[in-house]
Amino acid sequence: MWAEPGWLHGARVSLLRFLGISTPSSASAQEETASIRRIIDALDRMDPEAARYVARFAYVLGRVARADMDVSPDETRAMERLVMERGGLSEAQAVVVVQIAKTQNLLLGATDNYLVARELDTSASREQKLALLDCCFAVSAADGEISAMEEAELGNITSELGLARADFIEARSAHREAVPYLRKRDDR
Repeated sequence: MWAEPGWLHGARVSLLRFLGISTPSSASAQEETASIRRIIDALDRMDPEAARYVARFAYVLGRVARADMDVSPDETRAMERLVMERGGLSEAQAVVVVQIAKTQNLLLGATDNYLVARELDTSASREQKLALLDCCFAVSAADGEISAMEEAELGNITSELGLARADFIEARSAHREAVPYLRKRDDR
């Protein structure tokens, strides 16, 4: 049987730690690695177009969550839930997809943000785009408040998806309790 070189094991362990997966022992690390492989295999069996859509969807959610330079645990859970619901993925698959999307956004955000949104503009239906915009508002509101930076990013996404300002206003209105200046207006 082939033995894993030490440097490869170290790289795998580092990647797992980076993804937030602890490696307390060699035996449990092998079990975790096997679990991750099963999840990735299941994702590989998805229809390629559906997999691309889910990846783009998760990426845009990560973009909004990261707009204020902090992805809160509430935002991460909201992203996972939305990816499960909209992508038809298991919880474990959604966790992997969201982690990958968050990492990609962190590493390549400025470069890929526009490109991913434009791909969705050409490949998604109007209904899918509106649903994505609503999901983006839901993620940004998950921690109780949509920051000015998040709202600006939501405006950029709206435009890049080829949606109108009226679509943005409607989606924001559905989450008005998380928009500070709208909440203050409502409290009067």
